[in-house]
Amino acid sequence: MPSGASAKPKGGQEAIAANERSPATGAPTAIASSPWLRAAPAAFLLLWSLGFPVAKIGTAYVDPIVFLTLRFALVLVVLAPLAIWLRPPLPTRRIDWLHLSVVGTLIQTVYFGFCYTAFALGTSAGTVALVVSLQPILVALLAPALVKEVIGPKRWVGFGLGLAGAVIVILGRSTIEATSWLGLASAVAALLGMTAATLYEKRFSMAQHPVTANAVQYAAGLITTLPLGLLFGSLHITWSGEMIAALAYLVIGNSLIAITLLLAMIRRGEASRVSALFYLVPPCAALLSWLLIDEAMPPLSWVGMGVAAIGVVMATR
Repeated sequence: MPSGASAKPKGGQEAIAANERSPATGAPTAIASSPWLRAAPAAFLLLWSLGFPVAKIGTAYVDPIVFLTLRFALVLVVLAPLAIWLRPPLPTRRIDWLHLSVVGTLIQTVYFGFCYTAFALGTSAGTVALVVSLQPILVALLAPALVKEVIGPKRWVGFGLGLAGAVIVILGRSTIEATSWLGLASAVAALLGMTAATLYEKRFSMAQHPVTANAVQYAAGLITTLPLGLLFGSLHITWSGEMIAALAYLVIGNSLIAITLLLAMIRRGEASRVSALFYLVPPCAALLSWLLIDEAMPPLSWVGMGVAAIGVVMATR
């Protein structure tokens, strides 16, 4: 989420500031020209994808929902001294507090919570990854009506290639098989949560200081996951070096840096373009899982990574 508390103009394409338009054509650019925003897609992709094998390591030692609750609580512990030191500006309107809380709940509780629940219910990793990889197409279908984006034919072809590449990777790595309808429904709920968060952030949210925004959003995540963990989760935790390292990464790399980059890109670009990056998450997560936890990475998966990359380039150029 970009620094500063200044508000951006509202309403569809008009929401993109003048300095984020092409000087030659006047058309809005996908990402602003500052160096950190140009590097944001690659950094986000790496950090977000790495969260999947790291979370798999961590959830071997603790209940998934309890693990999420610990993560959110530790994020707030990290943010507290930063907030005291920086004293970032707070939202000036009640509706801004609501917008931040809604996005935080959709991403942290709905998306992550239902992904972890699907795994706990025995749904295969391939099924969950395939369902969640439909998010860019769902965003593209809804964005024209909700945030006034125009999706051209070339980008639709890119979306199709991205989806095909993600499916190839998943087929190459695992059998796509849902062991229960409830687990499959949880994966679909996670898909809807991230899609809703993307469109809501683009349509309603205002620029806030990243410390403020993260604090409010993770507080919303903690408030909504804590009761679930206490009521339905197992409070037994097996502490180990791997579990602590996984939790530390998910707090810093996945929860703070990656989410901040994601929301910044959504605000500075078109929601459907940013969502196309999610096609590369299953292939990148597969590659990182192969490197970190020795999960299978057959030749077909490498082909899928290439197809997905071509699709993302077409959808985001």
